Amino acid sequence: MISRVSISRVSRRASTSLVLVVTATLAASVAACTPKPDGPEPAAQQFFSALADRDTAKAAGLSDRPDAAKAALESAWTNLQAQSLTTTLGSVRVNGDTATVGYTYEWHLPKDRVWTYSGDLQMGRRNGDWAVRWNSTDLHPKLGDTQTMSLRSTPAPRARVNERSGTDVLVPGTVERIKLNAKQAGNLGSVAAALASTLAPFDKSLTAQAIAESASTAKGDYPVATLSQDQYAPVAAALQALPGVSVTEEADLLPTNPDFAPDLISQVKKRVIDEVDGKAGWSVVTVNQNGIDTDVLTDTKPQPAPSFSVSLDRNVQVAAQNAVNARAEQAMMVVIAPSTGAILAVAQNKAADRDGPVASTGLYPPGSTFKIITAGAAIDNGLAQPDSMVGCPGRIEIGERSVPNYNEFSLGTVSMSTAFARSCNTTFAKLASEMKADTLTVAAARYGIGPDYTIPGLPTESGSVPPASDLVQRTEDGFGQGKVVVSTFGMALAAATVAHGSTPVPHLIMGEDTKVEGAHPPITPQMVDGLRGMMRQVVTSGTATRIAGDGEVYGKTGEAEVDGGSHAWFVGYRGDLAFATLVVRGGSSDNAVAVTKDMFDALPDGY
Repeated sequence: MISRVSISRVSRRASTSLVLVVTATLAASVAACTPKPDGPEPAAQQFFSALADRDTAKAAGLSDRPDAAKAALESAWTNLQAQSLTTTLGSVRVNGDTATVGYTYEWHLPKDRVWTYSGDLQMGRRNGDWAVRWNSTDLHPKLGDTQTMSLRSTPAPRARVNERSGTDVLVPGTVERIKLNAKQAGNLGSVAAALASTLAPFDKSLTAQAIAESASTAKGDYPVATLSQDQYAPVAAALQALPGVSVTEEADLLPTNPDFAPDLISQVKKRVIDEVDGKAGWSVVTVNQNGIDTDVLTDTKPQPAPSFSVSLDRNVQVAAQNAVNARAEQAMMVVIAPSTGAILAVAQNKAADRDGPVASTGLYPPGSTFKIITAGAAIDNGLAQPDSMVGCPGRIEIGERSVPNYNEFSLGTVSMSTAFARSCNTTFAKLASEMKADTLTVAAARYGIGPDYTIPGLPTESGSVPPASDLVQRTEDGFGQGKVVVSTFGMALAAATVAHGSTPVPHLIMGEDTKVEGAHPPITPQMVDGLRGMMRQVVTSGTATRIAGDGEVYGKTGEAEVDGGSHAWFVGYRGDLAFATLVVRGGSSDNAVAVTKDMFDALPDGY
């Protein structure tokens, strides 16, 4: 029995061994009988996959010249600054032991640039296996053996800003930013004093104390000043010698004329500066072993941003600016094209500059120029027409208010046109006293005074005409005193409304829409027709005869009493130029007429 068991065990072992031997033999036989792929596609695909994965060592190892291939492949990724690569296997052509496999490479480069091209991968068979036969054309069909590919960027020309007639007001340039780091300055007081002294010719407001205090509280660099290239050149050595002072060159938009509407152009610059760069162009070039560009493989031209245009008219702006500059007092003028709402000029002198952009935002009592609104309201509400007979006594008592004319002149009973031309306060005080509390408020809105205008590039306030339930306030409002305040911009818009027959939407930067908020009822034809004749009479036989020789001018003068004197106003239009001129505490309205006349006299023929 024991013997049989042993035999049985031996038989099982032998049987198991036999099975294993047979299995192994069959597997080897099957493997030996499975043919290797006889085409180059699998080897080519391995190369493409490794290259797309940026495994340049693996890709190069699939070639017959690994060292040369690795250097070229790594150079392509690096010099193209490539972010990714998509490879596509194309057609295959076999000729004995050589083959070409078509490829399409799609390189993804910085800033969403995509470069796609096709070529042929060279392959050969060695010992029955296919491998890449390394050649520079395996990377690009036009790449030479000793050449590399490199990405080039071509900056787009920065946009310019031009005025109505096409001349530039802002052009691309560079500036130097002067900064101070208090921790690196050493003796901060001494450095601040030297900085203030060096920069004094460009900014007299800089003081050593202000610089030192600001720099000491700043985290890191404190921006002290910005100089143009011309300003920087003569002080460069002095600034570079100061410890803690750094200078950085930056691209900027620079005015072609620093005296051309400087505050307004500065506002325009802030509005457009982020949109002037355009889209840079790019190219891929071949570079030889000496570092010289030899060919362009692809080229995408830069796309400059279109130039910006502002509605300012250089001739009008310069004429208006020179006119207000001639006054010692704060003086300002706004000119608008009634037909389009284009803002042609916003001028104020240096005395006015101290208070900011007052030509467009400063609010002042309008004096008798507000009689434009009062007369229009009287016409619209049936209280009087231009030829209606009205009283113009030297003084009138309304409620607790005694209203005089200038030097208490009296005309007796005259037409409203004559009272308007001679600027009778008593006439328009009486008319206003007979109106409802909100009549002047509504009338002013018809002329564009009261609504809010959001004009890209130009801060504005049109004015405020609050309802007046109080009789005395309403009376004073009627001749531009009381609680009525307007801006030069608002009165220019009122004049443009009369000239155009409706309030134009004011605008400055072409293509940038103005947003208007607030009640803005349309002006009636009766108001427009009546006012035009009366405003013309002001010039031909009223208070603005000084300007009668400057063409067909329509206008209204005003003198607004304020503490310390009176404001001089002149508001009107000629052709497609609607204007408002204010001389702060300028006394007689004739002074504002004179400033306006200077502007008209300086304009070329055709305006």
